[in-house]
Amino acid sequence: MATPSDDLTGRLSTTSSHRTGGGIVIDIGTGDGRFVYQNARRNPDKFYIGIDPSPRPLAKISEKIHRRPEKGGLANVLFIQAAVEDLPSELDAVADELHVHFPWGGLLKAVAIGDGVVLGNLRRMCASDALLEVIIGIDADRDRSEIERLGLQELSISFLDSVLAPRYRAAGFEVLERGELPSSEWPSLRTTWAERLRRSASRSIIYIIARASL
Repeated sequence: MATPSDDLTGRLSTTSSHRTGGGIVIDIGTGDGRFVYQNARRNPDKFYIGIDPSPRPLAKISEKIHRRPEKGGLANVLFIQAAVEDLPSELDAVADELHVHFPWGGLLKAVAIGDGVVLGNLRRMCASDALLEVIIGIDADRDRSEIERLGLQELSISFLDSVLAPRYRAAGFEVLERGELPSSEWPSLRTTWAERLRRSASRSIIYIIARASL
């Protein structure tokens, strides 16, 4: 695999050979906004948008980005309260990168089974040749009740190739890479969940990288 460029974000910056488009980066289900904030500081030439239906985890960091630059303020960050089922039309065709990191609940189910409606909403936000990165962290034992509640199947490589890849393709995403992320690379994700999940040796982290297609 080719050595990746320094300007790639998230998992793309450490293991992927596919170059991102640059420009606008959108993080779906952004949680506390850590991924957005840290990468915006590292890449001031890009504009980052974090989207989450719950404003509470974002309260602290939303206040922080409006401070003076020397106090941690950032001009290249925007946070939006919205559900993936009802994304603002103003975001249509603007994203050069789209990230879904450690989703839960309905968002987890959507990306783990390849829900056509949700994937279609994500595709709607993508500019030409935009990259989609999906990272799913599941512990078969600790997350058993959620797995059963959502009706999820085991995210094996076989399932990714035979079931998810065709569903992603039908929604307008061509899968470029997929696999399991070793625990040694989890810190590079720069998310709060990645830090917490390092304590779970039995947890598996599956990634999918896809390109928006016609």
